[in-house]
Amino acid sequence: MLRHAVTCLMVVFVLSLAAGFTQAADQTHDGTVVSVAEGKLIMADSTNKEHSHNIGPTAKITLNGKEAKLADLKKGDKVKVTTSEDGKVSAVAATRA
Repeated sequence: MLRHAVTCLMVVFVLSLAAGFTQAADQTHDGTVVSVAEGKLIMADSTNKEHSHNIGPTAKITLNGKEAKLADLKKGDKVKVTTSEDGKVSAVAATRA
């Protein structure tokens, strides 16, 4: 019985570590929209350096907290782009005043 309990605890521990590594791999990039085109977002970071992101069909896009399309984003919108460990964009959260 004790051996079973220890095994269960070890499995939970390993799964917790794996979940932590998965979450830590996501990166976010904050900036301002420069332009949008079909499947592409160009943004400028706080130093005005431009970054280009390919936006796939599965990326979640929001504008002011509501579901949106990439084409809804406009130059000057504040944006936070989240990329996964493999570099693919998983989410784009934009805000407009």
